[in-house]
Amino acid sequence: MRRFFPYGPLEIAHLQDRDPQLGALIERIGMIEREMQPDLFTALAHSIVSQQISNAAAATVWRRLGAVLGEWTPERLAGVAWVELRACGLPPRKAEWLQRLSHCVMQGDLDLSALPTLSDAAVVQTLSALPGIGVWTAEMLLIFALGRPDVVSRGDQAIQRGMQRLYGLETLNRTQFAHYRECYRPYGTVASFYLWALASER
Repeated sequence: MRRFFPYGPLEIAHLQDRDPQLGALIERIGMIEREMQPDLFTALAHSIVSQQISNAAAATVWRRLGAVLGEWTPERLAGVAWVELRACGLPPRKAEWLQRLSHCVMQGDLDLSALPTLSDAAVVQTLSALPGIGVWTAEMLLIFALGRPDVVSRGDQAIQRGMQRLYGLETLNRTQFAHYRECYRPYGTVASFYLWALASER
C-alpha cells in the first residue's frame, strides 16, 4: 500500500499565514503528494543509489538492483558480490557504500529501529557518520522514511533555487536561508515540497 507524507489544512494555513509569497505558490499549485518509503534500510539504500544522478538514471539502477536482490534486506545485499552491484550500473564507491551499510546493520553498528526515537539532529549525526551518507542523505531519510515535519535542507540545490525564484533573489546567503526556514517552522517539510515544485518549473 502506497503511503504519502501526511499533511493537510492545518499546515497549509500556517504556511500561508506566515509567508504570503509561499501561500500564493501553494494556492497556485494545490496539494502535493510525496510518496514515502517507511522501510529504513530500503530508504537509505535508495538515497545512496540516487546521489548525484538524474531521477531516470537512479530508477534504472534501482530496477536492476531489485531484479538481482529480489528484496531489499541487509542480508540479501550482503550476499551480492561487488562485481554484480557494479554490473547494475553502480559506481565503485556506491557499491562499496551499499555493502558497508548492509554490514553495519547486520553487525549492530547501526540500529535502524532506534532512529524513530531520535531527534532530527541525532538522526543526522548518526547517519552522516557512515560512509556514503552525508547530511543531505540523512535529511531526505528524515522526510521520506521518518515523516519528520520540519526539514528544509540547506544542502539541497533545488531548495535553494526554489527560494531564489520565490523571493526574486540573485543569490541566497546563509542568513537569508535561515530567515525563511524560520518562517516555515514547524512545517518546513511541506514548504520544501513547494520549493522543489517551483524549482522544477521551466
